[in-house]
Amino acid sequence: MSKTTRATQLLSQAGVAFTVHAYDYDPNAERVGLQAAEALGEAPRRVLKTLMAEVDGKPVCVVVPSDREVSMKKLASAFHGKSANMMKPADAGGISPFGQKKTVPTAIEEAALAEPLVYINGGQRGLQVRLDPKHALKALKAVAAPLIA
Repeated sequence: MSKTTRATQLLSQAGVAFTVHAYDYDPNAERVGLQAAEALGEAPRRVLKTLMAEVDGKPVCVVVPSDREVSMKKLASAFHGKSANMMKPADAGGISPFGQKKTVPTAIEEAALAEPLVYINGGQRGLQVRLDPKHALKALKAVAAPLIA
């Protein structure tokens, strides 16, 4: 597994301190984020999942703790929209919020900013980057908002 991805390149170029953590990805896991947390030996609130959604028909990226669900009402509000829905997995693809081919607006669950370090997808399955969530927020030019149901 390569530990250099578009995600890690973006973080390095932005001067963000991070460490890379590989784990045994289980494609059959019922909830991939929780499987990652267990494989890394971390609390699910510190292993953030990245989801793609649409607000008023426009794509957005959402980063929330792996054990929580996104509130569509709160998500729409975070982007000053009227409605939100999750993208179909086939349309969303493999997801890291860092180094996306086409950058889209991103929101991070504000409760995650209370953690000293979090894990976020590092650009390929079975690869996470561990970093200060405030640095992730800045690197992504993301908004912090209440997003979970």
